[in-house]
Amino acid sequence: METGTLVLVHLVSPKEKYWGLLQKLEPAGLTMRGIAVELFDDWARQNRGGSGECELGLSRMFFPLHRIEKVFEDARIGSVASYAERFFEMVGRDVREALGEGAPESSARPN
Repeated sequence: METGTLVLVHLVSPKEKYWGLLQKLEPAGLTMRGIAVELFDDWARQNRGGSGECELGLSRMFFPLHRIEKVFEDARIGSVASYAERFFEMVGRDVREALGEGAPESSARPN
């Protein structure tokens, strides 16, 4: 996986799941800018309004390798939409704009 990929990270001890933008993957662990999966929909709804500051925000996080169980690319699987697609459906703009990365030039709708 490359820097800038949207990912889902599953952790152990304690069991947690995070979604966000991969910033660095190295032998010591993984650095990402993201949010806990259970807060994603609330965060997206706050971005829909576009006015004022959001109560929920993204954090830059480091997870040591021994806590990482799995890392998935955020992508559509059959009829199940990716988190980026869910954000687009809820908010009407590319999630990379909310991440502060800017939307990709190649398409208006995420994969």
